[in-house]
Amino acid sequence: MEEEKSQSLEEDFEGQATHTGPKGVIHDWRKFKLESEDGDSIPQSKKEILRQMSSPQSKDDKDSKERISRKMSIQEYELIHQDKEDENCLRKYRRQCMQDMHQKLSFGPRYGIVYELETGEQFLEIIEKEQKITTIVVHIYEDGIRGCDALNSSLLCLAAEYPMVRFCRIKASNTGAGERFSADVLPTLLIYKGGELISNFISVAEQFAEEFFAGDVESFLNEYGLLPEKEIHVPEQADMEEEDTE
Repeated sequence: MEEEKSQSLEEDFEGQATHTGPKGVIHDWRKFKLESEDGDSIPQSKKEILRQMSSPQSKDDKDSKERISRKMSIQEYELIHQDKEDENCLRKYRRQCMQDMHQKLSFGPRYGIVYELETGEQFLEIIEKEQKITTIVVHIYEDGIRGCDALNSSLLCLAAEYPMVRFCRIKASNTGAGERFSADVLPTLLIYKGGELISNFISVAEQFAEEFFAGDVESFLNEYGLLPEKEIHVPEQADMEEEDTE
């Protein structure tokens, strides 16, 4: 079993490192570990191993290169799996790579919360000045109205799951048009994009069961195509490494 593991490691790590593909990732991780940890916190022998493994070998000495590659692959395996500190560093590097990639693939502003609007002027300013690519979901509510509290809780969850959507709420009495939002039409959802009202749902709680949750509101909005594709979150402690050596 150990011979198969060593052979697999030799095949995975053999050759000159580049910055693309699995070998490039390994090369970048070695550099990341050296740069991210304080110099005094790494034993000199371990630091030298990392430095040697992160340096490309000379093409003029194939035999020497293969011997070093074989030796370093075994040492690297022991180094990565030696203690929790190294494992945490590898996880940190992985998360950073995923977050960088995620940021490059994401467009537009980010929100992630429900904004409380205090006045009708704030309401209009949000609608008029927000970027045209941003969907704005506004909940008009009042305390003590059936469905308003549940909808507020649901939107808090959806705001975290759809950070590219701007979720807002405002009391009907603060809109300056309270007569238009009487108790029998609350809760009301208004959806804007590019300064235009694209959907409105009065007494929206009637669309759900007596008790409803974020998933129910999400499905309802998705039926009308009002939510963008949900983003894939990167778990903070997820270990996404392929277990090739097990």
